[in-house]
Amino acid sequence: MRKIRLAVWKFASCDGCQLSLLDCEEELLPLSEAVEVAYFLEASRRVEKGPYHISLVEGSITTPHDVERIKRIRRASRYLIAIGACATAGGIQALRNLRDVEEFTSLVYARPEYIDTLKDSTPVSHHVKVDLELRGCPINKHQLLYVLISLLNGRTPSIPSHSLCLECKMKDNVCVMVSEGVPCMGPVTHGGCGAICPSYRRGCYGCYGPSETVNMESLGRWWIERYGMEREELVRRLRTFNIEGALAPFARSFEGEGA
Repeated sequence: MRKIRLAVWKFASCDGCQLSLLDCEEELLPLSEAVEVAYFLEASRRVEKGPYHISLVEGSITTPHDVERIKRIRRASRYLIAIGACATAGGIQALRNLRDVEEFTSLVYARPEYIDTLKDSTPVSHHVKVDLELRGCPINKHQLLYVLISLLNGRTPSIPSHSLCLECKMKDNVCVMVSEGVPCMGPVTHGGCGAICPSYRRGCYGCYGPSETVNMESLGRWWIERYGMEREELVRRLRTFNIEGALAPFARSFEGEGA
């Protein structure tokens, strides 16, 4: 049987989501029988030209060169899957979108005129069609394996869209926000991580991005009125991994109230 050709690409990111694939370890052995890794510089020097059946893309788009490169990858790929918070929502580096990028480059680089960058750091989906998004910082390796195996078997992957609160209930976690007064983003955050932080009695900080039905207005009011949270702190919590996500309008709203 002809093997599926897989490519893994990096843009502006920390490499953590690519490493999630390598962290699969034992699971990679049976997968290797059905998959030919044609391009994956994190793991191999081998470079094969497209087309590719599946392309996994990590990182946000930050330069004009990135824009042209992601378009070439899209044309060469049957399925393009954005993996991680950087690829799906801009990531930490998209915090620069809130300020003047030219001011940043003038402070950091001795010759800023040589720096060719976009004004904003944006998700992959802002530039090309994305067939599927896997969220997280980093992504869940089991979710990635599920997607790859589904595609290998000709099935359409079904990624849950529920909030993190459901995963806490499935693990019998006592709600840290209700029982201990710990601010938690779980009610508005996309599930998928297995409720790691609440399982250790910490509030979720939203690295999997906003769930499909977000009522941040209500949650924000709860934090301000019940816990005495300052608006500046609330805005800071909304502007982390998912600056270009659905929570951005709420951050601007609360920031405006505090002005």
